[in-house]
Amino acid sequence: MLGGAFALFHYTGIFRDTKDLDIFCKYTEYPKILKYFAAKGYRTELTDVRWLAKVFKGAYYIDIIFDTVNNICRVDDTWYQYAVPATFEGVPVKLIAPEELIWCKVYVQNRERFDGADVNHVMLRWQGLDWQRVLFRLDQHWHLLLSQLLIFQFVYPADYADIIPRWLFDDLMRRAQEQYELPRPLERVCRGPVIDQTQYAVDIREWDYKSCTIKTV
Repeated sequence: MLGGAFALFHYTGIFRDTKDLDIFCKYTEYPKILKYFAAKGYRTELTDVRWLAKVFKGAYYIDIIFDTVNNICRVDDTWYQYAVPATFEGVPVKLIAPEELIWCKVYVQNRERFDGADVNHVMLRWQGLDWQRVLFRLDQHWHLLLSQLLIFQFVYPADYADIIPRWLFDDLMRRAQEQYELPRPLERVCRGPVIDQTQYAVDIREWDYKSCTIKTV
């Protein structure tokens, strides 16, 4: 499945000149892809065993993506089930669905790159979003979805009411309000590394926050 700049162009009409092509596949499939290109004489690389491999030809390369760096958005069979048909250079292809594109991009909030504008543009321009699936994908980290919807409301004050379902906004706001009624976590946890492993490193290394906890009952 194709993603990246080509998927963004398909869903928003925004064109970006790029030297790379993003291909999404399951974890079990990337070794086959690397072997295929290596046999054809291309240079290949397992860039990060958690989520990324690459194929190179001169100044151009393919990113083979099977997860995200935080290991939250692992590609599975459902990605193929909801993939969108398209054409790339005259060849029929499948694109990752806009819901999966949003899911991946919501977690990109670091100093070097912030994909919030891409998410807003997909929400604005693609008319067929399945908001139930967006919520399903981000239910574990619904705070990030709520924050994205609030940013969308700020950016597009004349459009948000026609695009963001009221039931979704109300549900997430209710969850946020209920946080004040819940007991506080026993451990001081910082979930910042889920969206930026660099800028929140100080919280873990110097301020005694935990990025994850294992507690014996």
